[in-house]
Amino acid sequence: MAERTVTIASASGLHARPAAIFAEAAGEYDSLDITIEKPGEDGVDAASILGLMALGAGYGDEVILRAEGEGAEEALDELANLLSRDLDAE
Repeated sequence: MAERTVTIASASGLHARPAAIFAEAAGEYDSLDITIEKPGEDGVDAASILGLMALGAGYGDEVILRAEGEGAEEALDELANLLSRDLDAE
């Protein structure tokens, strides 16, 4: 299982627009099981907008991405890159 720890860079955290962009990107990897979690909490489906918003990850929070399956490393590289940018400003 591949794993990345990332700091949320979007000013609004994983809410509204950033959550939608991230969920859409995660959903492109339908052959992988990708989750996102705040340290010490249960993970949620990274392709679920509602799950992302319920996660309550704000600006500056660390989250852990996990993926399992063929191409997991590459998928997490792309998704970690998204989270490390201010998606509100793009």
